[in-house]
Amino acid sequence: MSEEKSSLSCCSVAGSVSLQGERLSWNEYFMSVAHLISRRATCTRGHIGAVIVRENNILSTGYNGAPSALPHCSDNGGTCRIYKSIHPDGTIEENCVNTIHAEINAIAQAAKHGVSIRDSGIYITSSPCIHCLKVLINVGIKTIYYANPYKIEHIAELVKLSGIQLVQVTVDSIGRS
Repeated sequence: MSEEKSSLSCCSVAGSVSLQGERLSWNEYFMSVAHLISRRATCTRGHIGAVIVRENNILSTGYNGAPSALPHCSDNGGTCRIYKSIHPDGTIEENCVNTIHAEINAIAQAAKHGVSIRDSGIYITSSPCIHCLKVLINVGIKTIYYANPYKIEHIAELVKLSGIQLVQVTVDSIGRS
């Protein structure tokens, strides 16, 4: 056996960079998974991914898109059917009629497969809208990890009243925060 081969550990490859020290934290790992899942989204207005986690185990995932077996926005030549609602502060919210948000899809998948998500956390590529936040509170999510803030001012009061934790997690282009 050559000297070079005998000096390699079980996890190294000659000529490669060691992966030691490159391991993702749990937050980076789950947020990276949420970003990957967002690439399945079919709403042309935004690609959001969600991962529900408890004790460092993935329980369910979801992305925004139409209900199963129904046409997606991307199937309609990229056209979303939009409805508008007005917040108490006067700002206008626009949503797609066809789209179920990633958080709701993750909850629906857990329910469909009989997976309890009480006392879990959720990783979302954007902070939840007020409607999704209310559902997350009701199903017992304890912590919401998000990458990009989305109209946080609209959910701040409910976050405070509910006691749910809202934590921003950023992951750069190579998977490190």
